[in-house]
Amino acid sequence: MRRLGILVLTIVAMTTTVLPARADTVTRYEGEIDGAKYRVMVPSSWNGTLVLWSHGAYGVEPPTIALTDQPATEEYLLSRGYALAASKFRQPVGWSVEDGPRDQLALLDWFRRTVGPPRRTISAGESAGGATATVLAERNAHRFSGVLTLCGAMAGSGAYWNSGLDVMFAVKTLLGADFALVKAIDPAANEQAAYDAVDRAVDPAGAARVALAAALGDVPAAFDPTVPAPTELADRLYWARVWVQYFRTAAVGTARADLERRAGGNPSGNLLVDYRRVLDRSGAKGLVVEAYRTAGLDLDADLDRLAAAPRVTPDLRAVAYLGVPLGFDPWPVVTVHNRYDGVLPLSNETVYARRALRPDNLRQYAVDRAGHCRFTASEEITAFESLFHRLDTGTWRADDPATQNTRAAAHGPERQTIRNPLTGQTVVVGPAFTTVPRTPYPREFPF
Repeated sequence: MRRLGILVLTIVAMTTTVLPARADTVTRYEGEIDGAKYRVMVPSSWNGTLVLWSHGAYGVEPPTIALTDQPATEEYLLSRGYALAASKFRQPVGWSVEDGPRDQLALLDWFRRTVGPPRRTISAGESAGGATATVLAERNAHRFSGVLTLCGAMAGSGAYWNSGLDVMFAVKTLLGADFALVKAIDPAANEQAAYDAVDRAVDPAGAARVALAAALGDVPAAFDPTVPAPTELADRLYWARVWVQYFRTAAVGTARADLERRAGGNPSGNLLVDYRRVLDRSGAKGLVVEAYRTAGLDLDADLDRLAAAPRVTPDLRAVAYLGVPLGFDPWPVVTVHNRYDGVLPLSNETVYARRALRPDNLRQYAVDRAGHCRFTASEEITAFESLFHRLDTGTWRADDPATQNTRAAAHGPERQTIRNPLTGQTVVVGPAFTTVPRTPYPREFPF
C-alpha cells in the first residue's frame, strides 16, 4: 500500500462563531497531504457528523477552499455542530476523476487520526464534485452514512463529455466550422474557432442550427437565474446560444485537452449515435422544431447531414478512466438540481434515479431557476436538513415543493440570495423548489 505522507499540518486559528443561543469555538486546520491542500473546520460542540465536501471542475485554481456551495451554509452547519472538511485535490484544475476520490479519502484518514473518528460522515459535492462525492461513497460504502449532491454529474463523466461532443459535432457539421472535435493540436485556438462559429451564426438559419446543437446536449433556453424562464422564441434562442458559445465550446478546448492528458486518450465517441433519436429524447426538441419552421429550414435535411458526417472513435482505455455513479445506495442520497442547467442538465437526475438500487433511499429536488449550481443558502440548508432528518429518524420528512419552500423561507432573508452571473451582483430571490420533471438524458452510451 502506498504511504500517504502528511507533508504540512498547521492549526491556523481558533475563531468564534456566534450562534443563536451560545458562542462556540471553531478550530480551523489547514495543510497539505501529498500535494493536495485541505481545510477543516471543527466546532467545539462537534456533534460527531463530518461533511466531506468535493469541489467541482475548476477552470482556474481558486484562492480559497470551499466547504459548501454557499458561505452562509458553511456558517449554518458549523453553528449546529457539524464538522466540515474539503481537499482542493493535488491537481485542482480540471476534471479530477482520479485525484478527487483518492485525495478525499486521504483527508478522511487524516481527520480520523487527528480529530477523531466521526460518528457518521456525509459525502457531499457539487457539479463534477457531485459525481466525485457519489463515486467516493460507493467505493467506500462502509465509511459513509449518506450522500448529498448539488447540480451533480449524476449520469457520469462519460455522459457529460459525450454530450459536449454531440453539441460541438453539430456546430462543426451544420455551421461548416473548421475545428477539431478531439485531440486538438492547439486547444485554445480550437476552442476559439468553435466560439467564433457560433458567434457568426446570427441569422435565423444559424440560430436554428445552434438550437439543434444545443438540444442534442439537453441545453435549456434560459440562463438568467433572477427572472423566470423566457417564453418568446427570440429570447429562448438567444439564451440557448449563450450556453453553447460560452460554456459548451469548452468541450473542444483546453478542458478536453486536460482530460485527454489525464485519461491517456480521447474518452468520447459517436460511432453508433442516431441523432434523430437523441433529439427525440431532448427536452429542447420543441424549440428546435419551432426555430426551423420560423427560419424556413428543413430539419430532416440537417439531421441527414449529421447522420452522414464522419464520426469520432473513442479510445477504450480513456473511456474506462471516467468514473460513473452506479446507483449503489445502502445509505440515504439527496440530490438537488436547477431546472434550467446548461452545463449538467436536470436529466442527469433521471439517469441516477433509474440506476438506484434502493429508490426508497433517494430523494431528488429541483429548483425552478436557470443556471448551473444557482442555489440560495436556504435551499442548500433545506436539502442538508432533509438528509439529516432521514439519518436521525430513519424516515423522510414531508418534502413536497410547497413544504420545502416554506422551510427554506424560514431561514431568513440573509440566506435567500444568489449571485447574478450577468451582472456580478448579489440578488435576493425566493425559495424555488419545484416538482422534478422526469425527462430522459439524450445520450448515455459511449459510442
